[in-house]
Amino acid sequence: MAAMLYAVVLVLSAASAAMAQRMAPAFFILGDSLADPGNNNYLRTLSRADALPNGLDFPTKKATGRYCNGRTATDIIGQTLGIPDFIPPYMAPETKGPAVLNGVNYASGAAGILQSSGYLFIGRNSLDVQLEQFANTKSQIIAQMGEAAGADHIAKSLFYSNFGSNDFLDNYFIPGSPFSRNMSVTDYTDMVVARYKVQLTTLYNLGARKIAVASLGPIGCCPFQLTLAFKLNGVCDDKANTDALYFNKGVLQIVNELNAELPSAEFTYLDVYRAFGEVVAQPQQYGFTVKDKGCCGQGPMYKGLVPCLPNTTICANRFDYVFWDPYHPTEKTNIILAGRFFSDGYAYPKNLKQLLSS
Repeated sequence: MAAMLYAVVLVLSAASAAMAQRMAPAFFILGDSLADPGNNNYLRTLSRADALPNGLDFPTKKATGRYCNGRTATDIIGQTLGIPDFIPPYMAPETKGPAVLNGVNYASGAAGILQSSGYLFIGRNSLDVQLEQFANTKSQIIAQMGEAAGADHIAKSLFYSNFGSNDFLDNYFIPGSPFSRNMSVTDYTDMVVARYKVQLTTLYNLGARKIAVASLGPIGCCPFQLTLAFKLNGVCDDKANTDALYFNKGVLQIVNELNAELPSAEFTYLDVYRAFGEVVAQPQQYGFTVKDKGCCGQGPMYKGLVPCLPNTTICANRFDYVFWDPYHPTEKTNIILAGRFFSDGYAYPKNLKQLLSS
């Protein structure tokens, strides 16, 4: 039944994408493994998803480097925008020249707002690096379109930024972290949010105007954190979720500040916490039966310690699962999340449709 429901959702999703009118000239994505389309394939890193069963349900049926059984939320947003093809990874050799005009995806698994976040995975492109990469892309756009037309192209495009997960899960929350030894979580979060504001201002100064900033989801409910916190019966880690909510409050505040301080800026806040939290709270309502275990992973109770590796035995029915692996949603979950951001109640002050029509 769940598989049948998922198939219907896929058909409807594909149909709506096919009918979508072009809502933005391009889509530029900065983020971590939740949005990485394969950038980490080109890095020396322990964070990679370039082998099956990752990609099992992607249109090509191949592992592309996405940390998912299929499409990511940003893939689905791009399709909803009416942009042909998937937004290419910046690191791919072919992402140059005309290929950058529809947008570029800079997201990198294990990346964070802080350069130190994700350090256990070795290679990753932090937000600072991704901003440098976009500056290079901007030069390519200007070279092809000219200064005025290129600047207008960028200003009308959608920018999407999702960061914060690794600044907590793969930095502050790691046992023995130098930050947790020397700073309270609120002081640490205030520092991270202040840095994020500087980085988003840099993105604005590079020409971006329509910028969607995703909040953290309920990270205390992911299989990794359930395992790390020794939680029983799938009960979310309230402490981690409280920390996520404090971070989100700071992100919403800087979105409001940037809109007030920067001329023509249109930042919008995407409430991933609410959208994802609703799925975790009532999984059956969305066609799920398993909300706390990774479909592909290893570890006691929640399969939350070891990521989805080659030859890992996956769950019997991945369409029943909210989570694909210790950290990341299944494609079915991503379809739900992406759709929310075009609706009222999950984005402030504008949903994505409103943002791109203004």
